Amino acid sequence: MNFAEAADGTSLAWTSEGDGEPMLLIAGQATAMDGWGPTAELLSRFYRIIRFDHRGIGQSGRGDAGRYTTRLLAQDAAAVLAAADAGAAHVYGHSMGGRIGQWLAIDHPEQIRTLVLAATSGGKWPDAETQPGKAALEALVSGDVARLEPLFFDADWAQRNPDATHAFFNSPASAWAKARHFRASREHDAWSELSNITSPTLILHGTDDRLTPLPNARLLRRHIPRSVLVRVPGAGHGLHLDHPETVDWIRQFIARTT
Repeated sequence: MNFAEAADGTSLAWTSEGDGEPMLLIAGQATAMDGWGPTAELLSRFYRIIRFDHRGIGQSGRGDAGRYTTRLLAQDAAAVLAAADAGAAHVYGHSMGGRIGQWLAIDHPEQIRTLVLAATSGGKWPDAETQPGKAALEALVSGDVARLEPLFFDADWAQRNPDATHAFFNSPASAWAKARHFRASREHDAWSELSNITSPTLILHGTDDRLTPLPNARLLRRHIPRSVLVRVPGAGHGLHLDHPETVDWIRQFIARTT
């Protein structure tokens, strides 16, 4: 385990595994680095995978409440890349991690080789089409794994991968930190600045994502220049884990664009 120092002095836990070009994995809301589970292991066969715990999560420090915004959390990600001596890296963000990745690409373009955005959005929902259903939002707020699991994962995959499912839903975090992560994700709004992203961008989105409906991905594709959208048939919000074929698509995208 290694530790980077954020701009405000907060300690950020990070790890590195594998060889090759660096790839930073940015986890979703209130999710620790261990939540990447088998996806990190698979990607580490091809890249040097750098993972970290967001502030307030896992082994990272809590820091000041005022720094829980997606744009400031992107500064944390930049600090981890610097501590890892990664130079420019591929960046793969899931859900809130994708929101953070957007700001990283906007504010720190020199640190991004390619950007992968999975199951995410550019921010506040512009219309009813992009909004999650009431039941999905209530399940997210409840924190009840039994209600959340069907929104994220294929039932057969979850049954076959209990350790990965458990790690994803049981990240060490206080109620204080979870509330601030939830607010940071909810208040994210980068729509007006997404056109400034210059990195080759791959958007991965499940057709059955009820937490972040597919129209969000279509809007991302419209706002980010030269981005590519891949719709994953039947996938929910956790497609980064239960659809390992996406790793091959990421590799192909990187090979074509770098």
